[in-house]
Amino acid sequence: MKINLFFIALIGSLFSSAMALAQQNVTWSFNADWKLLVGDPQDAKEIKADESNWKAVTLPHAWNEGDAFLRPIHEHQTGIAWYRKTFELPQGVPHDKVFLEFEGLRFGAEFYLNGRWVARHENGVMAVGLDISQYLQEGPNILAIRTDNRWDYTEKDSNSPFQWNDKNFNANYGGIPKNVWIHFKHKLHQTLPLYSNLGTTGMYVYASDIQIPKKKIKLHVESEVANEGNAAKGEWEIKVFDAEGKLKKTVKQAFQAKANSKEKLSLQTDLNDVQFWNWGYGYLYRIESNLYVDGQLQDRQTTQTGFRKTAFKNGMLYLNDQVLMVKGYAQRTSNEWPNVGLSVAPWLSDFSNQLMVESHANMVRWMHVSPWKQDVESCDRVGLMQMLPAGDAEKDVEGRRWEQRLALMRDAIIYYRNNPSVILYESGNESISEEHMAQMKAIRDQYDPHGGRAIGSREMLDSKIAEYGGEMLYINKSAKHPMIATEYMRDEALRKYWDPYTYPYHPEGKGPLYKGNDASDYNRNQDQFALEAIRRWYEYWRVRPGTGRRVNAGGLNIIFSDSNTHYRGEENYRRSGEVDAMRIPKDAYYVHQAMWNGWVDPDPKGLHIIGHWNYEPGTVKDLYVASAAEQVELLLNGKSLGFGQRSHHFQFTFPQVAFEAGELTARAYDQHKQVIQEQTLKTAGAPASVKLSLKHGANGLFADGNDMVLAEVQILDANGQRCPTVSPMVDFAVEGAIDWLGGLAQGPANYIGSTSLPAEAGINRVLLRTQYNKAGKVKLIANSNGLKGDTLEFDVQGIESQGSYFKKASNENLPAYYGRHEGLQEGSLKYTRTSLAIKSVQAGANQGDAAASFDDNELSDWANDGSLNTAWVSYTLEKKTYIDEIDLKLNNFRSKIYPLAIYIDDQLVFEGNTATSLGYWHVQFPAVKGKTVKIALREAAENKDRNQHAEVGGKKLDDGVARNDANSKHMLSIIEVDIYKRN
Repeated sequence: MKINLFFIALIGSLFSSAMALAQQNVTWSFNADWKLLVGDPQDAKEIKADESNWKAVTLPHAWNEGDAFLRPIHEHQTGIAWYRKTFELPQGVPHDKVFLEFEGLRFGAEFYLNGRWVARHENGVMAVGLDISQYLQEGPNILAIRTDNRWDYTEKDSNSPFQWNDKNFNANYGGIPKNVWIHFKHKLHQTLPLYSNLGTTGMYVYASDIQIPKKKIKLHVESEVANEGNAAKGEWEIKVFDAEGKLKKTVKQAFQAKANSKEKLSLQTDLNDVQFWNWGYGYLYRIESNLYVDGQLQDRQTTQTGFRKTAFKNGMLYLNDQVLMVKGYAQRTSNEWPNVGLSVAPWLSDFSNQLMVESHANMVRWMHVSPWKQDVESCDRVGLMQMLPAGDAEKDVEGRRWEQRLALMRDAIIYYRNNPSVILYESGNESISEEHMAQMKAIRDQYDPHGGRAIGSREMLDSKIAEYGGEMLYINKSAKHPMIATEYMRDEALRKYWDPYTYPYHPEGKGPLYKGNDASDYNRNQDQFALEAIRRWYEYWRVRPGTGRRVNAGGLNIIFSDSNTHYRGEENYRRSGEVDAMRIPKDAYYVHQAMWNGWVDPDPKGLHIIGHWNYEPGTVKDLYVASAAEQVELLLNGKSLGFGQRSHHFQFTFPQVAFEAGELTARAYDQHKQVIQEQTLKTAGAPASVKLSLKHGANGLFADGNDMVLAEVQILDANGQRCPTVSPMVDFAVEGAIDWLGGLAQGPANYIGSTSLPAEAGINRVLLRTQYNKAGKVKLIANSNGLKGDTLEFDVQGIESQGSYFKKASNENLPAYYGRHEGLQEGSLKYTRTSLAIKSVQAGANQGDAAASFDDNELSDWANDGSLNTAWVSYTLEKKTYIDEIDLKLNNFRSKIYPLAIYIDDQLVFEGNTATSLGYWHVQFPAVKGKTVKIALREAAENKDRNQHAEVGGKKLDDGVARNDANSKHMLSIIEVDIYKRN
């Protein structure tokens, strides 16, 4: 709980007594006045340790933060680092119980207070609480923390490694890279949601009887109360405040607390006129829980939460009674920025996460390990659903390593069960056993039984227990629980690489091999990266909700922002982001905007011209437009170039267009030939000036040692238009109390920390961080040779502090995002085709397995015996009807082409070859009425070399069922068949 009532001292060191509630429990930031030493001196935990060579830091602060994007992930600095803090107990607050809340440390940590051992924390991910009450003394107290972020760290008691301490995905920002809070409480108090070490669960708030049309819920509040003093009784009061701070409801009831006890209080009440949390509508309520004894406030605990209704059924995800196709990103949990890692200001988390929502993503899947509290709360505010893991690598495990995963999931659920954006708990990054899935589900049922959150795992395609599933790269369908691709599209591209016709003239696929394989997918230019985004999403969209009984529930693109994790291309970091590391959009970002703006079907007004319009005279190239419209026309200086060739539903191609300076306009048309959207690109002139602009939190800019500004620099022509094909060096200078962090660009050491860096494609960004307790004016200056420079001035606000404690104002009053509005009337699901039920099946061989080809289980299949004359299967439908579409999932779908013949009641309706895909091959033909559908292999199947890349660890990517038929020429293997009639 954070109570923002502080004393403002007459001498500047105390908070105002008028603002204080005497002896009321309070929570303050404990981030200030730390000392850091990298190394492991013998006396570091002792009270009288020599701190003369220690560095002063303000948390959150990873001791190796400068490694972010400077070094590849496997070269991040590791070792022992000590943090120390000297503090005195403040006046006017209770001292009976004093707790420290660490939002997370990396990796193992040992805590000493006044030279005495306190505790150890070792999971490297989740928050931990310390009860330091018995170790405190009058006068100065010294807290010393030994952190160890070595890759091979092992648990002290078991000597077991932690599966998620992995060099591929878990960027290693060591020490204390997250916030620390101190809680002062009475012996009678409400507990904190910190199970690790403290064993407490805090508050639990949820809704039942949710009536979306009537905007009514039944609100439930539970709070764990600990009493370490004499028996007490009093009144428990719940207050509900809406997003505007208006008191909506007050409920009171008596309570009793036995001496030396811990028990749970619970109540329920009706709440009317509810604003529901939704996609792009981060509406949050504040629930205040007060304990009164003899009319005096003893303890206040608050939580922010939102109310929404979910369901997971029929292969689909429902939010507030509406089907929502999942669209979004599998983002690295570190969510890092150059030269600082994950320890960014709170508003920057909102800025990054809101960009996802503005690309029309509705979900983020944090990869492998739980995100930190700041990102979870940010997703609440911006209206972005979360798939939240505990900790994993790439496989199921046993013994102590599995127990570690269970404990981490328990801690994560307790800590985040009040956050409305958390929709899915992820039990594994690979399939786990049914026994293990049952154990994970039991944890959810124990600690979050009513939160409306499904628990599942990647894979788990045939699980009877998991509540959702879905593979990594591939298309899955289900009529049962939702199947969501947890990370699709592996391609990489630098933002500066436009196309082969624009400096630096990056040909498609140019670059080194990856593990001996062609690396073209990992070295794309912007044109091809954007087109691949269309091609990949189309495979998911084609089997979206509404396309039959078995559907795909959506997919998450890996990744959103370029990340300092494993990579395959020429740079030392992953460039798969739709935005770069400074969150500057690539063309693929706008492509997703065009395709994703809708609950299932996209808004037809989505439109984006891929690329720029600044070429050398004589350039002739294919132009591409991404659009959800029915037709797209291109005009050059007012003259029509005709309508684009449509492919993959969202791609419109205009072949061999000759460059002509001026205006290039795309017009989108609906089915009635009416113009519904336009976009124009203009040819920019020669560079003339440098333009600076500033971004910071809407709640202010504060001298708390962690708040930041994001400065953007653009290269403009004489008319104020950005020049998209130039990358001049820009020199920055700073005046005032602020620290330079800088940005990122291709070049020596990625320009990390440099005050001179190129404005790639005419734009770049840099970060600056405030200094603790140093307010005042700051000036930022930017110059580039031969261009008019620019200067920005801004103010850093002071903070309210008392000794080692302060009010972290940058963490408060952050505005919610309501850009998509309530979203409760988005229209009903459109059904485009009807699945036709199969009554029986006959096969040329292995008849006993034939039903596996339509059993809604993508881990089972039917296959013949390898002879061409047995490579057929015939399905009899329940009734004679018109048939005009078939979906097939064939084994080796990524790498094999099957020559097929398809018959309906002995009438040939298709003869040709299948295509490789990420799951389902689709065929459509003129409707034929019949009752039997026969699928036969005509001749030998053909292997293709494409899509043969290995995973980063050398593992071959999946290509169907476990049995590999790649070299079986006359083997027909059907994993699933779906037969349809179009509506």
